[in-house]
Amino acid sequence: GDYFGHWLHMRRLINEPPRIFHVNWFRKDANGKFLWPGFGDNMRVLEWIVKRCRGEGRGHETELGWMPRYSEINWAGLPDFTREKWDELMQFNGREFRSELLSTEELYLDLHDDMPKELYYQRELLAGRL
Repeated sequence: GDYFGHWLHMRRLINEPPRIFHVNWFRKDANGKFLWPGFGDNMRVLEWIVKRCRGEGRGHETELGWMPRYSEINWAGLPDFTREKWDELMQFNGREFRSELLSTEELYLDLHDDMPKELYYQRELLAGRL
C-alpha cells in the first residue's frame, strides 16, 4: 500500500504527470487465436499513444477511458486486419472486466491498512462505469 501511496504523492510534485495506457496484446478470439498480430505491429498502437500524448490522437471515450478508432491506426502493410477484426478486438465485455476487477479484491484486503483511499475511490468509480 505504501508503494501506491508513494506514487500518488509523486504525482502531486510534478507539473505534467505521465499518462497511463493499458493494452491487451493477448486477447483471443472464440477459436483461441490471438486477435492482434503482435510483435512489430504493436508499434501501430504505440504510435497512436504518442499522438494522443501530443494532443493529435483523438480516440473515443469508453467505460475504461479513451480508445483509438480504427481510422486512427496506421494500417499500411497490414491489409488483412479488417474493420470487423478490429471491432472484435476492441469489444468491451463488462462481465469479463467485472470479473477481473473482482480478482483484485484479495490484494485490496491484504493491503487495506496501507492502501491509499484514493485507490478505493477510483476502483469504485470504475466499478460504477461497468
